This record gives sequence, structure tokens and C-alpha cells, in this order.
Amino acid sequence: MKVAEPLLEVKNIETYYGLIAGIRGVSLEVRGGSIVTILGANGAGKTTVLKTISGAMTPEKGSVCYAGKDITGRDPDRITRLGIAHVPEGREVFPFLSTEENLKMGAFTRKNSTVNLELDRIFEYFPLLREQRKLPAGFLSGGQQQMLAIGRALMLRPQLMLLDEPSLGLSPKLVHATAEIIKSINQDQGVTVLLVEQNAQMALEIAHFGYILENGRVVLEDSTSRLSKATDVQEFYLGKKASSVRGKRRWKQRKTWR
Repeated sequence: MKVAEPLLEVKNIETYYGLIAGIRGVSLEVRGGSIVTILGANGAGKTTVLKTISGAMTPEKGSVCYAGKDITGRDPDRITRLGIAHVPEGREVFPFLSTEENLKMGAFTRKNSTVNLELDRIFEYFPLLREQRKLPAGFLSGGQQQMLAIGRALMLRPQLMLLDEPSLGLSPKLVHATAEIIKSINQDQGVTVLLVEQNAQMALEIAHFGYILENGRVVLEDSTSRLSKATDVQEFYLGKKASSVRGKRRWKQRKTWR
């Protein structure tokens, strides 16, 4: 089977918050048609990676290439128009606009004649949003707001979707539903997904490849089938060993960053 070419290539990026390094020499790639996940604890640099890709932050070093083009440091608007949709952590819906108006905000790059067709497609994915289409988004539940945030990004018809903690704050039932939606978007719509998650169990189940970040660096990368079997991943992310090696440096002999 022919292996897809990388749609996204991130090479040795370093991004700072003032004088503090958020990520240090991160390199990764996302092949077209795949789901790739980035795992790590709070403060590991996961969100900073997505913000650097989407143009919300500019790296001091390194490069970001999308579909063979260098997009390093471009404005977020230009990056969005290239086909990259970023669903940020916390959903960030417009609370005083209706559900339908929120969705239409995601179609700002599209012609008006196609917006209603896109709305119908989103409502097929999320029937609950159709029922609440006239309700202000601020009145939606957390799960419904997450559906709205993903639906708004899909209105762009993106080639690549960046998802930041889509399961955050959701019940186990809604986490499962969100995972199924992400798989469906990938398989049915052909959307490539870069998924940042703290719910390692969910992420490893739906993704094809994964990277683990610690202190702003990639410390482990592999197929998710192999990562899920790795002793370190099971101990620190899947909770499969009650007696952890607390106090020892994780992956001391296995760091793989460049």
C-alpha cells in the first residue's frame, strides 16, 4: 500500500512566551488522511504546537510546511484560507450569537451560495445542533458547545483540522461520542486530524500515530498501537500500574528528539 506524503511538516520549532520557552526544537509530521495525536501533561507544550502551526504564535526558530508550502509565521487568516481549521481548547463559541450564526462564522472563506449546503451537512453530523439552531450558543451544554466548535471548523471544509482537548470537561459518554465524530470526519470526509489530548486512552484508540511531549520536547514517537503497549505510556498515561516509578526521570534512555 502506498504511504501518503506528509501534509504537514514541523521542523525544529522553538516558540516562546516572552523569555520562557514553550516548545524547544519540536519536529513532527502528519500524513494526509491520518489522525495524529500529541500527548503530554499540562504545560508540556501541546497547545503551543497547535498555536504555532495555525499562526496564533510565531516561532523563533524552525519551520512549518503545509502541502509543500512554508507557512511559518503567516497570519492566522491566511493559514485558515489554505485549509487549516483550528478548534482551540475551551471551545470559544460566541455566546450571544445563535448556534446557526456561530456555524456561519466558520464559513467566512466560502461563497454565500454554498453556506446553506454546508449547514445541512453539519446538521447531519450533529442533529442536536439543528434542534438548537436558533438558541444562543451560551445556553448550550458543554458537550453541545464542543459539537458547535467542531461543526464551525468543518464549515470551512478544511483539509487539516487541529483539535485542542476536544474531550475536556465532557462526561465519559460524550467523550466516546466525540471520538466517534472525529473518526467519522477523518474516514468519511477525508479530513486529516492533528489531535491534542490529555485523555490518552481515547486518543490512542482513534489515532494512527502519536507523539509524547515533556517540557516542550518530543520524547517519544511511534504508531499508536506500539505506544499503547509501551511500559512508560501505560504507567504515566493509561494508569495501568498502580506502583509508578515516581521520582525517576521518564524515558531517561528513550528520548528521541532531534
